[in-house]
Amino acid sequence: MSDNLSELLGRKGIDDNFFDRLGKLSHPGGSPAPDDMEKLAEAFLIGKANAYGTASFYDFLKPENKGKKVYVCNGTACVCAGTQDKVIDSLGDYFDADEIGHMTCLGRCHENAAFHFQGKNYSGKAIEYLKELIKHDSDLNLDKYTVLSSGEAILTRDFTTISQHYQPFLEALKTDSAKILDEIKTSNLRGRGGAGFPMGMKLEFCRKEVNKNKFIICNADEGDPGAYSDRYLLEQQPHAVLFGMLIAGYVTHASHGILYIRAEYPEAARIVQKAIDALRSEGLLGENIAGSDFNFDLKIIQAQGSYICGEETALINSIEGQRPEVRVRPPYPAQKGLFNKPTVVNNVETLAALHFIVSNGGKSWKKTGTERSSGTKLICLDSFFKNPGLYEVEMGTSLTKVVYELGGGFKTEVKAIQIGGPLGGLVPVEKIKDLSVDFESFSKEGFLLGHGSFVCIPNDFPMIKFIEHLFDFASYESCGKCFPCRLGTKRGQELSEKAMTSDYKIDNQLFNDLLSTLEKGSLCAHGGGIPLPIRNALHYFNDELKPYFN
Repeated sequence: MSDNLSELLGRKGIDDNFFDRLGKLSHPGGSPAPDDMEKLAEAFLIGKANAYGTASFYDFLKPENKGKKVYVCNGTACVCAGTQDKVIDSLGDYFDADEIGHMTCLGRCHENAAFHFQGKNYSGKAIEYLKELIKHDSDLNLDKYTVLSSGEAILTRDFTTISQHYQPFLEALKTDSAKILDEIKTSNLRGRGGAGFPMGMKLEFCRKEVNKNKFIICNADEGDPGAYSDRYLLEQQPHAVLFGMLIAGYVTHASHGILYIRAEYPEAARIVQKAIDALRSEGLLGENIAGSDFNFDLKIIQAQGSYICGEETALINSIEGQRPEVRVRPPYPAQKGLFNKPTVVNNVETLAALHFIVSNGGKSWKKTGTERSSGTKLICLDSFFKNPGLYEVEMGTSLTKVVYELGGGFKTEVKAIQIGGPLGGLVPVEKIKDLSVDFESFSKEGFLLGHGSFVCIPNDFPMIKFIEHLFDFASYESCGKCFPCRLGTKRGQELSEKAMTSDYKIDNQLFNDLLSTLEKGSLCAHGGGIPLPIRNALHYFNDELKPYFN
């Protein structure tokens, strides 16, 4: 049935997209009106139940979203910083309780106190000027954070001009696309979203598929709390990302590029659209670009609030307009992806790296970093650091340097850092000396580098509360397709909450069985990955957690 839906939802092409139109229908009242949704379903020849099933999944489309006027960030960095109760209390002076919703991580982890109002994100001291920003369209949504490179600036170097920036692309169009692909493979660029899969292999798989319609998707919906590197690239380096999509399209013979941008990053969507318009005016998009036989165009699709859409197959389902449930693999997206066509999905940082590789050659990227983890990595440090901000470091850089030299150490006592998002490992401070920023070091020590986000857990934040928070997040954001994740994350949240709020003791064997079931039975890394930080907590903070288990 889903294959048939994919074909139906793709018959109008990407320009007239069901999910995109569904999102626009929700703008007036927070959720699409039933009559409008029914007409849209008829236009795409799908059932009303399918349309409702899709809309009811997302935070910003479902009926419960009607009437919401302001949203408070409930991402891990803001939760650990303890700023959000004050934000909610302050908003309560101007909004009713049912007018206040939530968003998960607005990318303001460097200063917290984050909330969203009328299409803009705010953080830091903005809450102190709430009356002003409600009455006036102010610039209080603008924020500043440190952006530095500890070595050669590659992803963080200054933008020049469109003509200069895209000159390597124009030169690439005069070169056999197979040679450009070879340079990417030589670089050993690995996916920066967490999985670390070689980008060149993914592009090659898609290139080998024979199909007149292929897609390149920029996954800008990887909403790991604590990570704002995607936000930085989209807002401050959009042409690095667009360049990467053009190159990916060229080497795979794709003709369509889609940027699936988080609803939580509204400013990013506006900035990237301006960059796309500038490319089009320069003749760098459309048919026969620069007199070549390469046709390629770009479109933004705004996500509607769902963490699971960071998983590539759920993202593909979302763009199609289906419920964003994870697909069983194989087949892989490179063979059968969006609308059943060959598709490459890469995250923002991975695509942005292609400019350096195409400009300087794959060997230049490969010589930076380590043998198996080449190049540089963007690291995001939260507000517990003395020098919060975004840092570009060479792969292989010691974690000690990142934390104590670049980050300046901690403002207050911290007992652990969750690195790599909610599915990333929980690194106790005593293990910092044993790690370096690369995939192998983290894997060897039982952690996960992931997106490169650093979220600190202060000494006074109970570890049982952190476990409950992780389970609650995983349960709320589960796509629900597989039983282990849908049920297991909720059972974990219930067990930890009961132990935290009563005399109940969690049975160790039961809890271990639950974690093992999640690891072995889940369809994707959402359910399969959440046990990692919880096992880390049990291992390194056993004394603190003992009173809650037997």
